[in-house]
Amino acid sequence: MPPEPAPAPHLLVERSPIGPLRLPVWWLRDQCRCAACLHPSGQRTVDAAALRHATIGSWELRDGTLHVVWHNDGHDSSYPLDSLDPLGAARPTVAAPAYWDGSLTPLPRAEHDVLLADPAALADWLTAVDRLGFAVVGGVPVVDGEVARFAARFAHVRVTNYGSYFDVRSVVDPTNLAYSALGLAPHTDNPYRDPVPTLQLLHCLSSTTTGGDSSVVDGFHAADRLRVADPEAFAALVAGPVEFGYRDEDTELVARGPIFEIGAEGELRAVRFNPRSLHPPALCTPDLEAWYRGYVAFAELVDDPSMQVTFHLEPGELFVVDNRRVLHGRTGFDPTAGTRHLQGCYADIDGLRSTLAVLRRRSWA
Repeated sequence: MPPEPAPAPHLLVERSPIGPLRLPVWWLRDQCRCAACLHPSGQRTVDAAALRHATIGSWELRDGTLHVVWHNDGHDSSYPLDSLDPLGAARPTVAAPAYWDGSLTPLPRAEHDVLLADPAALADWLTAVDRLGFAVVGGVPVVDGEVARFAARFAHVRVTNYGSYFDVRSVVDPTNLAYSALGLAPHTDNPYRDPVPTLQLLHCLSSTTTGGDSSVVDGFHAADRLRVADPEAFAALVAGPVEFGYRDEDTELVARGPIFEIGAEGELRAVRFNPRSLHPPALCTPDLEAWYRGYVAFAELVDDPSMQVTFHLEPGELFVVDNRRVLHGRTGFDPTAGTRHLQGCYADIDGLRSTLAVLRRRSWA
């Protein structure tokens, strides 16, 4: 008969090459990577509900490997100790953000044909987007819709009410100030969507007028500066969800979220900042005075020229921003003195990171 199952919820391995181990039984069963528990696709087949019944019948440590026979179903599991992660260390999947301001030079830039021909160059450029939140491309064909075709080479294009790509130029009676000749203060796009598009690309097709310079601002850097200068105001912008909205004849979009979104360890995860589409918070909003103090201070920070990187897009140039982090804007221009025609599209950063991971994996193979 098999031995009685161990009643303890943990397996204690007092002597091992890596020191004493206290391994939760359910966690240990969930770690099995044998052919019966891990499909060739890499996906796990262990039934989470069945973990409740996992009990250890016997175990031994041999040649640096922990061997376990499970009492409840007789399954054999082997765990090389160097493959276990008792400390729960997370595998890094996202590049740590590198903060910057208006002194950033040179701009993260690459040429279109090089990116298409050289996987290493593409990996470097995508890494820059991931770490800095923006990058520029030159030599992009001046062709209708090329912005979406370029985005599709490394990410998933997000189709919205604006289509798979859209024109940005001055029109009569615009439904969005982006389609006017007015200057636009630094902002993030589409905070009225759930979820917000994570990447935005803008491609210049024509630029013969005066003005219309583009600018980008590291929103994470500005938010961190506010956190240091006024922790109470920063906390109010984290705690208080506000409403953003957009409507035209065919569309009505509303979403709620905080100006600053932070993760479990206090790290910045997203900035939502677009005064044009913000519905002012209700009078009953907690810490309303601190909220407005932070809102105005953050606006002043991103408006500060020392925080902005400014450049003039010429035909065939394109830039991409991580729309959860980097704010973009433009100066006004004279629509009677020439033309300014950009095309834009939205895409998802998980596709960018997937492409980058595959490029790195292939380079190491």
